[in-house]
Amino acid sequence: MSQARPAKAPQEGRLTAMGRAAATWLGSLRRRTIALAAGSVAVVVAVAVAVALLSGQDDRPPVPDTRARHYNDVDACLLTDKKGITGETAATVWQGMQDASLKTHARVSYTSVAGEQSAANARPYLNGLLQGSCDVLLAVGGPEVTVAAQTAPQYRKVGFVLVGTGDGEKPAANVTGIGTGDTLRADVAGAVERAVDGLS
Repeated sequence: MSQARPAKAPQEGRLTAMGRAAATWLGSLRRRTIALAAGSVAVVVAVAVAVALLSGQDDRPPVPDTRARHYNDVDACLLTDKKGITGETAATVWQGMQDASLKTHARVSYTSVAGEQSAANARPYLNGLLQGSCDVLLAVGGPEVTVAAQTAPQYRKVGFVLVGTGDGEKPAANVTGIGTGDTLRADVAGAVERAVDGLS
């Protein structure tokens, strides 16, 4: 005579049902994870192929970095009055210096004389430029030109360009005088180029 199996307790039945539900959920999660990983790999492969195709079709040479500019070890410095390069004449001289820089690759900079506009006050500014690395020195403004003309004979290796004096006034062989006419920009560019060429 067979014995009847005892009925499962209600709690045990619930645990079994919960276990089956957890197993089913874990299985579906595993399938989703695999699908997501496969999708990610497919996207990465597609991007790599697209990059390879696009880079393979571009036969143009690489564009150089426009910020990178090679300068020679030559400095052209401008000494101006307190207006700096905002004054009309000084602004034109500065443009001419930049034009010369494009051709000669010389570095260009300017210093303005603050305070009293006199030769005595301009002298320390001029001396500072000459004790720095100025190979070509341009001067714009009455006191600035005066002190540069007085100082030029002591610095024979520096090319001086005196703006507003005309070519007739040459206190030394290393001085070029230029007027302030309509060709000022081109005259400055030419004077700086000649001075830079004379250094080599």
